[in-house]
Amino acid sequence: MEATTADEELKMLEIKLNQLKLDYEKYFLGSRTTEPAQLRSEVQKTVIRWSNTRITNTALRFKFNSLNGRYQAFKRKWDNALRQIEAGTYERHIFKADLHERERGLSSEAEGPNAAPSSAPSSAPDLFEDYRDAVLATGQNAKGLTRKNLQKALAKQEAAIKKKYGCDKVDFKVVVTSGKVKVKAAPG
Repeated sequence: MEATTADEELKMLEIKLNQLKLDYEKYFLGSRTTEPAQLRSEVQKTVIRWSNTRITNTALRFKFNSLNGRYQAFKRKWDNALRQIEAGTYERHIFKADLHERERGLSSEAEGPNAAPSSAPSSAPDLFEDYRDAVLATGQNAKGLTRKNLQKALAKQEAAIKKKYGCDKVDFKVVVTSGKVKVKAAPG
């Protein structure tokens, strides 16, 4: 009965660790407003308790050591990201702040290293760079993303907008809405 209880406890620890990992990912992406400190403290207490317990069952000892190793690696990663957030150097936050400034028009478009000049055509190479950087910064998959595919999609959208609004120029900008990266088009 004791081995079953110990096995169940380790399964609960694994579930809590996976949930903690997801909560921290949400926190670092900005969709969760507070750090998951309570769950982290529960996991920490369980890890400490198991570390101070002599585990005679080899399978249970292996499982605990694996979970403990994962937790320690995650802990280092989370603590590093938290330090960067406090210092104001966390990449995703810098990227989001820059995007918000661009959306509000607080910074000129030519300020950023990846910003396109204001008179750039819709197929400007910087638009692809901005889009790719936004996709990577929000943790989305950029595997199938190519400059050619983006330009093809933008050309279709540009033609439709020119026809609909009867304009000569269409301006595109990269925006992040609810964690999703999009390219917004507006008649110029």
